[in-house]
Amino acid sequence: MSANAIYDLMRTQRAVRRLKPDPIPDEVLQRIMQAAAWAPTGGNRQPWRIVMVRDRASKERMGELYTVHWDNFVKIYRQRWVDAPEERRQKEERTIAAGDYLAAHFGDCPVVAVVCFNPKFMAVTDAGQDRVSVVGGGSVYTAVQNLMLACRAEGIGCVLTTLLCMDEPAVRELLGIDADWYTAAHVPMGYPIAGGYGPTARMPVSDLFYSDTWGNPI
Repeated sequence: MSANAIYDLMRTQRAVRRLKPDPIPDEVLQRIMQAAAWAPTGGNRQPWRIVMVRDRASKERMGELYTVHWDNFVKIYRQRWVDAPEERRQKEERTIAAGDYLAAHFGDCPVVAVVCFNPKFMAVTDAGQDRVSVVGGGSVYTAVQNLMLACRAEGIGCVLTTLLCMDEPAVRELLGIDADWYTAAHVPMGYPIAGGYGPTARMPVSDLFYSDTWGNPI
């Protein structure tokens, strides 16, 4: 694969929430899982495991939990755009509609990847800071990004969500997750309905990167 092809995968890797119920072939899933396994982690400890949930009853139960949190999230999310221009509000409403579809069809997704982590295997070097600790996640979300990029390369739609982490005890019990393992993300996966992937809307590089010192334009 050329460098341009890799950049194109990243440029068009937007959230895909409208997914077909068609099964994903085992050989495709194997390639996606292998991509996740290649991800770098601190000390090469790979402190993550992913449960690839295909059981319909389990997916439907997760969908019930997800819907409650999604509905609450939407109420807050809409308030952010009350005074926005009409074009922007319509765009956000389309995003919400896609999220509503996912919530209503969570059980139909062919696979939901439940990303788990074990803090015992992490070098959490920021644990003593007076803020939320984030370093441990750097040894988990690299695998999630690899998995999602592999989905993009295979034409599989997917979206990263952490809403179900608010119901972690219920998800852990549902899937029989070991006592020392916790949830970091959930990734519904399936072939896209309609177009699926396309150009993403992100902040420009000039707003995100500085040169040498904080705030110094690059």
